Amino acid sequence: MAQALVEFLAVQYVERDGVDQRFFAGCFGIFGHGNVAGMGQALHQAGERLRYYQARNEQAMVHTAAGYARMKNRLATFACTSSIGPGATNMVTGAAAATINRLPVLLLPGDVFASRGPDPALQQLEVAAAPEMSVNDCFKPVSRYWDRINRPEQLVVSLLGAMRVLTDPAETGAVTLALPQDVQTQAWDYPAELFERRVWHVARPHPEPAMLARAADLVKGARRPLIVAGGGVIYSEATQALKIFAEATGIPVAETQAGKGSLPHGHPCALGAVGVTGTAGAIAVAREADLVIGVGTRWTDFTTASIAALRTRMCASSTSMLLRRMLPSWAESPSLPTLALHWRRCARC
Repeated sequence: MAQALVEFLAVQYVERDGVDQRFFAGCFGIFGHGNVAGMGQALHQAGERLRYYQARNEQAMVHTAAGYARMKNRLATFACTSSIGPGATNMVTGAAAATINRLPVLLLPGDVFASRGPDPALQQLEVAAAPEMSVNDCFKPVSRYWDRINRPEQLVVSLLGAMRVLTDPAETGAVTLALPQDVQTQAWDYPAELFERRVWHVARPHPEPAMLARAADLVKGARRPLIVAGGGVIYSEATQALKIFAEATGIPVAETQAGKGSLPHGHPCALGAVGVTGTAGAIAVAREADLVIGVGTRWTDFTTASIAALRTRMCASSTSMLLRRMLPSWAESPSLPTLALHWRRCARC
């Protein structure tokens, strides 16, 4: 089963805007009694098809995978494998961080024997009322997708479900497939199609016309609008569209922690961070704004200071398409020069 898993990961690709790229850059791992005989052998046999990178700490390798996914705009990541027991639980914090920040990471912790032949196994969590429970159940609340592969044939459905979540910008986060150490070594006649090159399309959904028209009306009618740019602007590669929109309208742009760099640091419309760790200028503008436009943000409390920093209406968008579709209507607005001049002056303060 472990060989099938590795071969599947090696042929997964993503495509956005007509450009294909390999999704898994490799696999980090620390081997122990829960994964060396299965995943260890499979990665050794795969060689450069799915390159293995030795790690020194389980939590660190998950953070590294998440950081790589962030820098690749969530179009590539790493898998991470560990032994059972503390080797697996060391990855829980990294899984939580990846899920909270919507960063794709695949976790492959080893698990106790599905057959329950050796019972208890070394470092097995012994729960008398629930013998099917292991430490890998800790991953359930911090994973966007979780499964335990108790039979080798279950792998097919679980792999497809895992990839669906990993490549979905709205659902992505940590995906955990717990691998009992005896099942890793079991053979099954997998369909050949499972190991063919598979390309997952990352869509750019268009906003609903009615929602787009309402957002445009709100922006046109605002006297003191503010844009809050989140990580979605960077991940969707919409920074240039945001820059054009801000320059065309003169609307200042604050940024969340994940959205840092949405506009160049020295840009006249850039106010810097907003919220709990925000700049004085961004917070002052946010408090006086009569419309706050969220682009690629989920409005966490660090951004809104639990709503206290934003005493106005909020208009949210999670796609760069909204900016691109609104540009023509703003360019034709007769009130554009007045608004642009007013807000460019404020943005320099």
